[in-house]
Amino acid sequence: MRKPTVLLADDHKIVLDGLRGLLSAEFELAGSVTNGLELVERALHIQPDLVVADISMPLLNGIDALRQLKRQQPGLRVVLLTMHPDVTYLTRALEAGADGYVLKHAASDELIAALRAALRGEVFISPELKHPSVVERLDETRRVLKQTVELTPRQRQVLQLLAEGKSAKEIGALLEISARTVETHKYKMMDDLGVKSTPELVRHAIRLGLVSP
Repeated sequence: MRKPTVLLADDHKIVLDGLRGLLSAEFELAGSVTNGLELVERALHIQPDLVVADISMPLLNGIDALRQLKRQQPGLRVVLLTMHPDVTYLTRALEAGADGYVLKHAASDELIAALRAALRGEVFISPELKHPSVVERLDETRRVLKQTVELTPRQRQVLQLLAEGKSAKEIGALLEISARTVETHKYKMMDDLGVKSTPELVRHAIRLGLVSP
């Protein structure tokens, strides 16, 4: 019987090594990547059954990578493995189409359970996030986020790289656009979100779960 294939995405080698050891008995490991852009490229190329991805990755965070993958490969199952117990990130992940949301400090069998559930077409959320108080906050967060500005995919990329401390010139080189275009995207987002500086823009975006810190 063929083992389901899994692509791993995390920018910490020690985490990737641990995941390989944990999953190798039940799943066929299809490789690993260390940033969100590479995740999207590799996943679309090799088409694994499952992806296990961190949220906080350079160049493109896990939630925005998830959005891109679900648009281009709807049948791909993606489980986010994260240190963020924050309801805002959970809400963003579910809206983007996550098939699982597992906290990194949880027992290893939670990740196995999440991958099995994803293969069955079910959504798995770490049990500690299913507490009634969390569910209530999740509903409230959904209402708040529906009232926030929705950014374009390109704006999200620019904002993620700004959050990483990159300059307009560096962002332009990475995205193959001009520094002037980067500045145009930045000031459009600042105007839409009602903020006056780049640090304020980044703080606002992190608070709303638009990018990961």
